[in-house]
Amino acid sequence: MVVITRKSGETVRIAETSLVAGKVVPPAPARRRGPSATFPELARATARAWQPVESEPLGEWTLRAAAGFTRRANSALPLGDPGLPVPDALTRVREWYAARKLPAYIQTATGAEGTQELLGAALDRHGWRREVSAEVRIAALAPIGDLDSDISGVRLSRTLDDAWLRRYQRFGEPNPAVRPVLGSGPSVWFASVAGTGEVPAAIGRCVVDGRWAGFMAVEVDPALRRQGLATTVMTALARQALDEGASAAWLQVEADNDGARALYDGMGFAVHHHYHHYRWAEA
Repeated sequence: MVVITRKSGETVRIAETSLVAGKVVPPAPARRRGPSATFPELARATARAWQPVESEPLGEWTLRAAAGFTRRANSALPLGDPGLPVPDALTRVREWYAARKLPAYIQTATGAEGTQELLGAALDRHGWRREVSAEVRIAALAPIGDLDSDISGVRLSRTLDDAWLRRYQRFGEPNPAVRPVLGSGPSVWFASVAGTGEVPAAIGRCVVDGRWAGFMAVEVDPALRRQGLATTVMTALARQALDEGASAAWLQVEADNDGARALYDGMGFAVHHHYHHYRWAEA
């Protein structure tokens, strides 16, 4: 059985007996609007914006842990050579996470020059299974800041307060890693729009890092969606990032989130690459 990885990251199995010929096809150069970016540059910027509580190098890979809060902060980031044969590196990853009583995850990427199609195929062969995929999108920052949106009701803060967390839906039980992870990054801003009670109507997070502004945790009260609140939050954050010298924007959106993808299409965001989290499938 031969495993083929498409540029989206999807794997397809084909019986060897039906295979006539084949070759490895490198990713095509991306055609997109907005800023140019290499995969390594963007991968490192996104990692700096969502940092773990604990990390350890494995060659040029990074093992990351944050008490299980999000896959991004609890997965190995393989940006280069692990310094070991891949099977041995995968064993080391499994042991590292087992010692912390966490599932073993590896984050890979596909669809751009320098991404990790071959590593994804190797993970599939060695018993790892992909659990979730997302798009990494980029755009010029100035058009987002120039959107015709009234930002007078948006509060920007360096501080992550309890009200903001009450709107944030990405964790259930209290976790000591939530605040350190959300507060990590070169220049972090939290945005909120007041609601009718103690829970904000909308929130967002932005990390400014050199030319990049990364947008995360944009959430709106379900009863108030489709009223422009997400756009308002992102516009306010974009203007702050522009003031700090950023010129390009990135964000991550799960591939099945059609509503968010449509919103970001309208703002000029285009797909740069896809990322995937593989989990070790214990026997």
